[in-house]
Amino acid sequence: MDTPLRDRLTNTLGLEDPVDRVRLVSPTRAKALAGMGIHTVWDLITSYPRRYVDLSAVKTVVNARVGEQCTIIGEVYDLKLKRPRPRFELVQITLTDATGTLMVTAFRQPWLMEKLQKGMRIAVAGEIELFHGAKQMTNPFIEELNEGEGGHGRIIPVHPACEKIPPAWMRNIISNALAQYLPVYDSMPVELRTKYRLMGRNEALRCIHFPVSMEEVAQAKRRLIYEELLSLELLLMGRAAERDALFAARVHNTTGDNLAKLRKTCPFIPTQDQEDAISRILSEMGADRRMNHLLLGDVGTGKTLVAAFALAAVADTGSQAVLLAPTEILAVQHDRTLGKLFAATGVRQALLTGSTTPQARSEILHQLAAGEIDVLIGTHAVLEDDVRFRDCSLVIIDEQQRFGVDQRAVLLERAPGADALYLTATPIPRTLALSLYGDLSLSYLKQRPVSGAGRTTRVVSWKDKGEAYGAAIDALERGEQVYVVCPLVDAAPESGEDSKAEDSGERPSKSSKKKQLTFSDAEEAYEYATVTIQGDDDFPDPAPAAAVERARVLAETVFRGYEVGLLHGKLSGAEKQRVMKDFSEGRVNVLVATTVIEVGIDVPNATVMIIDSADRFGLSQLHQLRGRVGRGSKPGEVFLISSSTSEVAMKRLAAMTTTDDGFELATYDLSLRREGDILGNRQHGASALKLVNVVRDAAVVETAHRDARAIIDADPKLIAPDHRALARELRSAWADASVKAGG
Repeated sequence: MDTPLRDRLTNTLGLEDPVDRVRLVSPTRAKALAGMGIHTVWDLITSYPRRYVDLSAVKTVVNARVGEQCTIIGEVYDLKLKRPRPRFELVQITLTDATGTLMVTAFRQPWLMEKLQKGMRIAVAGEIELFHGAKQMTNPFIEELNEGEGGHGRIIPVHPACEKIPPAWMRNIISNALAQYLPVYDSMPVELRTKYRLMGRNEALRCIHFPVSMEEVAQAKRRLIYEELLSLELLLMGRAAERDALFAARVHNTTGDNLAKLRKTCPFIPTQDQEDAISRILSEMGADRRMNHLLLGDVGTGKTLVAAFALAAVADTGSQAVLLAPTEILAVQHDRTLGKLFAATGVRQALLTGSTTPQARSEILHQLAAGEIDVLIGTHAVLEDDVRFRDCSLVIIDEQQRFGVDQRAVLLERAPGADALYLTATPIPRTLALSLYGDLSLSYLKQRPVSGAGRTTRVVSWKDKGEAYGAAIDALERGEQVYVVCPLVDAAPESGEDSKAEDSGERPSKSSKKKQLTFSDAEEAYEYATVTIQGDDDFPDPAPAAAVERARVLAETVFRGYEVGLLHGKLSGAEKQRVMKDFSEGRVNVLVATTVIEVGIDVPNATVMIIDSADRFGLSQLHQLRGRVGRGSKPGEVFLISSSTSEVAMKRLAAMTTTDDGFELATYDLSLRREGDILGNRQHGASALKLVNVVRDAAVVETAHRDARAIIDADPKLIAPDHRALARELRSAWADASVKAGG
C-alpha cells in the first residue's frame, strides 16, 4: 500500500475521533461544541458555513438598497453600549464610508465594545433596513479588516457559532481540522463522480469552508448535496433489504372472489389515481418480495377505498390484516366505511378500541386468534400484548406519522414477513417523500371521487373576527352547522395529542406577565392561555384559544340559543363518540374542537369553519382541517383568524387562500423554510442532511434515489470493492446520526 493511500485511510478512520483532538479545541470549547451537536471531527468538518461575506462585491452606503442583503465596508465612527431594559444590552455602531453613514445595532453582544474601537475598519454583512429615515443593519455579521483588505476578492465563511466560540474561532478550529485530517478517502464510486463531473471529497470540503470564489462554493455544494442524498437513500434501502432478507415474503391472491365482488359492488367508479394505486399495490402484494408502500392522498381523495382492495386480497389469501388508526373517531369511520364496502363480500371485520367493552374485547381476541376475523380495525388498543393473530399478512397504518417507530414495530414484529401499507393525508411533495421514505414505494391520490361543493378560505385579523362569527350565524340560520377549532384543550399546562401541531415559524413576543408558546413548545407546557371573543383593546395580543373555555363563552354569548358541543383529546372514547354522533345527527349545531377533528370527520351539513390562532398551525394541518367543510352539496367557508404580525406567518396563511391543492401548499411551505428545517431531526439520518433543500434540489433527490436503487439492486449488502468504503461510512456516521435523530 503506498503512503498517500495509507495516510488517507488513517485520516478517514480519524474522522470518528472526538472533537477535542483538533488543535485549539480545549475541554471548555469541546463542551461548547457538544452543545451545538458537534462531538466528532466529522461533525465539525460537516458544520458548513451558513453564508458567505464576499468582500469583492461590496456596496457603498448610498448605493445599498433597502431590503437588500449586502456587504458594506467602513470605519467605526462611534460605539455605544445601551441597556433599554434590565438584562438586555445592545451595541450601537455608527459606520461611515465615503458616501454616507450606516447605523448598526447588535443585540446581546456587549463584547463588541471590547473588540471594536473607533477608527477601526470593519465589514458588515446583512439586510439594509430603514429606521427613522436612516439606513441601518440589525445583528449583521461583523468582521474586522486588516490593512489593505476588502477589495481583492476575499470570501469570509460564516460558520454556525455560539457565545463561547464566535465565528472567527470557528473558522480557525475548522481550518485546523482540515489541516490535520485531510486528505481522506473518497468513498463515492468513481463511476458516479465521473458521470456527474463532481468534485472529489477533499476538494469539496476545502472549497465549501474556505472558497476562493462563489463558483467554488456552488461546485462544492453540488458534490456534497448529492453525497448526502445518496448516502441517505442507500441507508434506507439497505435497511429495508436487510429486513426483507429475514423472512420469506407473503404472496397474496390478487384474483380472488372478494376482490371481484368488491369491484362489482363499489358504490362509485374509482378515479384514475385510485386505479393506478390499486394496481400498484395489488401487484406488489402478489409478488414474492415484501411490499413496503406509502399511499399519499390529499383530503377527500379516497385512500380507504384503495385500502379496501388490499384488505380484500388478504381475505382471498386466507390470512389476516390489521388497520391501525391514530384516533378512535378515525377508527370508527374506517369500520363504518369498510363495512359498507364489504357488505356484499365475504370479508369479516372487527373493531377494537379503548371503548370496546371487556366482554366484546374477549370475544374479538378469541376470534382473531382462531382466524375467524379477516380484518381487525383499531387504535392503540391493537398494540396490547394479548392481541394475537393466527396469520397476519398485511399491516396498514393510517396517518403513520402519528405513531412512533416503536409502535409501528410492535405490529410488524407480530406479523413476520407481512406486507406493509402506510396511509397519510399529510401532503408531502414527492422529493420530500423520497428523502424521508426512500425505502418505500409511493402512490399519490390527487383526484377526488366525489368533488363536493368546495370551499373558500379567508384570513381574518383577530380584531375583525366578527366577520367570521357573522358568517357562522348566517349558516346556523340556514340550518347548517359550524366548527370552531382551537389549538389548546384548556388554559392549564398539558401535553398529548391535541397539543401537537406544526410550528408556524413565528416566535411570539414575551412579556413579564405571560409567555406565548409556539406549537413546537406545546408538548412540554402551555404556561398561559387567555380566551376572549371580544375585540376590545384589553386583549391586543391574545394567547392561543383554549377549547373548553371558548365553548363556554360562545354558548353564553355569540351562539346563545344554539347547541354548542365540545370535542378534544382528553375526553373518553365514549364521550367523543357521543359528541360526534350528536353533531353528525344535527343535535349539536356548533362543534368547538381541537385538532382531534383533523381526520376521520365527515358531516356534509357543516359549512363554516373558524380556526383560531391559525398562524400557530402548519399549512398541511390547516389544509386537513378545512377539508372537513364543503364535502357535500353545500359550499364551505373557512376563516383563519390570526393576530400575528410575522411576515412569514402571514405569507403562509395567505397561501391558503390561493389554492386548494395540499401538495402545492406543502411545496410552498417548504420553500419558505431554512435549509436545515426542511427535514427536521426525527427521521432516519435526517440530522445528517445539512445542505439539502428538497424544493431547490428536487432533481438531485430524484437522481440520488435512482442511483441508490441501482446500487442496492446490484449489490444489496454493499460488498463489492467499489462499495465497501461507502458501506463502512453508512454503518458509522449515518447509523450514529440515525440514533441521535431517534430513527
